[in-house]
Amino acid sequence: MTDRHIDPERAQFDAFKALPRDTVIHMLNLVRFRDRAIYPDGHPLAAKDLTGAEAYRHYGAGSGPVFARVGGRVVWSGTMEAMVIGPADERWDAVFIAEYPGSAAFMEMVTDPVYREAVIHRQAAVETSRLIRCAPKASRSETVFG
Repeated sequence: MTDRHIDPERAQFDAFKALPRDTVIHMLNLVRFRDRAIYPDGHPLAAKDLTGAEAYRHYGAGSGPVFARVGGRVVWSGTMEAMVIGPADERWDAVFIAEYPGSAAFMEMVTDPVYREAVIHRQAAVETSRLIRCAPKASRSETVFG
């Protein structure tokens, strides 16, 4: 079994699309970079020997304007320091929560031609990842136990 989760599987994407589209969504992103980026043959950066982190910065530069245009914003980001519960050898290089005004905005982003060009950098950069759709709580006063 492999732990290479880069792009959504069809069934996962269909489940995402079946959820309500008119509510704010949060997308929890957990990303582990490759040591060396792997671009497709013939890509202008294929011979540049970039790290996964460097390739991911190219992804951010290319996808960022589309993300902002659809109303996306990063509402939280942090740096993993230690695994407290979970596999001891699991690590995440990028950890953040992206907010979208609705799933339609996310769909608009991932189908945008500029984004589709930028995602090549993400595919080159990422060893594995998790992208988890979450429904934000109605107010900040609610606890995780409520």
